[in-house]
Amino acid sequence: MSKANPIVNKLLSSAAVLALILSVSTHAGAISTQVAKIDAASVTASVQQTRHKTLTVKDVNVFYREAGPRDGPTLLLLHGFPTSSHMFRKLIPALADTYHVVAPNYPGFGNSEQPAMDQFDYSFDNLASLVEAFVDQLGIDRYSLYLMDYGAPIGFRLAAKHPDRIQSLIVQNGNAYNEGLREFWDPIRTYWNDPSPENAKPLVGFISPDGVKWQYTHGVRDAEKISPDNWNVDLQHLTRDGNPEIQLALFYDYQSNVPHYPAWQAYFRKHQPPTLIVWGKNDYIFPAEGAHPYKRDLRNLEFHLLDTGHFALEEDGQLIAKRIRDFLQSRVASR
Repeated sequence: MSKANPIVNKLLSSAAVLALILSVSTHAGAISTQVAKIDAASVTASVQQTRHKTLTVKDVNVFYREAGPRDGPTLLLLHGFPTSSHMFRKLIPALADTYHVVAPNYPGFGNSEQPAMDQFDYSFDNLASLVEAFVDQLGIDRYSLYLMDYGAPIGFRLAAKHPDRIQSLIVQNGNAYNEGLREFWDPIRTYWNDPSPENAKPLVGFISPDGVKWQYTHGVRDAEKISPDNWNVDLQHLTRDGNPEIQLALFYDYQSNVPHYPAWQAYFRKHQPPTLIVWGKNDYIFPAEGAHPYKRDLRNLEFHLLDTGHFALEEDGQLIAKRIRDFLQSRVASR
């Protein structure tokens, strides 16, 4: 070997150096690719992470949750009673990789401001007006609506007023038909007819610790899967000074929604918004009898009854997220 041609030795040495350079270059490229992947994953995780914000709307500080790309299709989540956007805490990140998800709290709920009753009109007309102003301030001109409980009459007001803004509807135990107001509503109807302190007594139970817990656990398959954090969080705003009176005002004003039902149904028939029904069929407050009538007026309808109760996201959140994703991907253009 020592007597090998110097030229051959030089060539062999050059080849070894070249191989080393190629090896280092390849390894560096692999590292660069991994770093790029990690950076992309970090950006995606940051976009998906829920942000907790406050916006002043009509002189009221409105708390809201937001996540997802601002240039993605927007999904506006409207919560029900007695909760807040806390009910969407798991759904938001489940959709935020693709969708811009926004969930406000109404005044007097969750972390939103609670104006005194002589300074704010606690009615469904006014809540809808405030949510409309909230959406306008965020610069959102087109969106899909997730409607649950109180969110339904608020959202349907927006949809009927601005049908061109609505890309689709997702209805989860949200009523728009007389068939959906059954036995649960009897004491509330009595209060509508005579809002006396005596007739208010049965309604106070709905905002008591046991009453709020019942709304989360009645009709579920396994009550041990429902976190007590839900009713404990809700009770923080329900027990604030002046809040029980606010809730009674909204119980009383709920009757204002019923005369709107024919107009909302006419909106369904005329505009045919793509609609997904994901409804807890064991709900005593808004039973399945209120879900089926949507079939009369909506042709572009996907309909699912789930074996759970009023707060269907608590027990079937992963399933609902998948239903929503499949529904939106097939009906609302991705960004």
